[in-house]
Amino acid sequence: MSLETSTTDDGAATLLADPRFELMPFDSFGEQMAHLPDGAAIAVTTSPTLGIDATVEWTETASEAGYEVIPHVAARYVRDREHLDSIAGRLREAGVTDVFVPGGDREEPAGEFESAHDLLVALEELEYEFEEVGITGYPEGHDFLSEATLAEAMDRKAPYASYLVTQLCYDPETILEWIGTIRDRGVDLPVEVGIPGVMNYQRLLGISKKVGVGDSVRFLRKTSGVLGFIKELVGSRGQYTPDELIDGLAPHAADPHYDIRGVHIYTFNQVPDTESWRLGRLES
Repeated sequence: MSLETSTTDDGAATLLADPRFELMPFDSFGEQMAHLPDGAAIAVTTSPTLGIDATVEWTETASEAGYEVIPHVAARYVRDREHLDSIAGRLREAGVTDVFVPGGDREEPAGEFESAHDLLVALEELEYEFEEVGITGYPEGHDFLSEATLAEAMDRKAPYASYLVTQLCYDPETILEWIGTIRDRGVDLPVEVGIPGVMNYQRLLGISKKVGVGDSVRFLRKTSGVLGFIKELVGSRGQYTPDELIDGLAPHAADPHYDIRGVHIYTFNQVPDTESWRLGRLES
């Protein structure tokens, strides 16, 4: 394993200099987008309530506005290969060169694609090509899938991907240990570490209800549990900031063993607070 490390300040600056901001395709998307730096990288999720059409439409809008857009092409929301071909065509027409392929939070698939792997295989066979393809990593596991199942799924998906994005996790040590584990298995894809943005607990619950049974609900049960999380938020006047997470990852930001290429900020459409925090960290 490489022992290359960086100072906390330098590493934090590296991680936060050019992050990917995840936005949900709700009515507030345009307003939130306006608070981002010109040309910022925006990941557009697939909404359980709005479906993948909203993702494609906001991708087209953001791309036209000059942003680098990475749409989520969630497998279980795509009906069939004809539908996928139509989606891919619109994305390429919009100038998209990078797509993220999750399975999708949908109990029953809309059509023939049961998993991210199914869609990745079909995507490979399309006329349209993308320079980058991302897949999901689970540092703290999955509520409904065993570690063995997750490992097998990643090993099947990795040949079709160019990078990984981790699900939310508050513990930097857990993230680093997980990266070490997949490296030992031979998965050498660069990692974008998924971190929460600055958020108010009460507003987060409201967003979680709107999104449904997605990761915004599940991550509250991680680390210290809901009660511990509430205590932490009360101590910080009800606002979470990812400082400890960034500081824990920062010394390893330049380590080629981990190959952390940046952070993926789950903003929950609360960009102004998150961007103010990010700029403050860079200035300090």
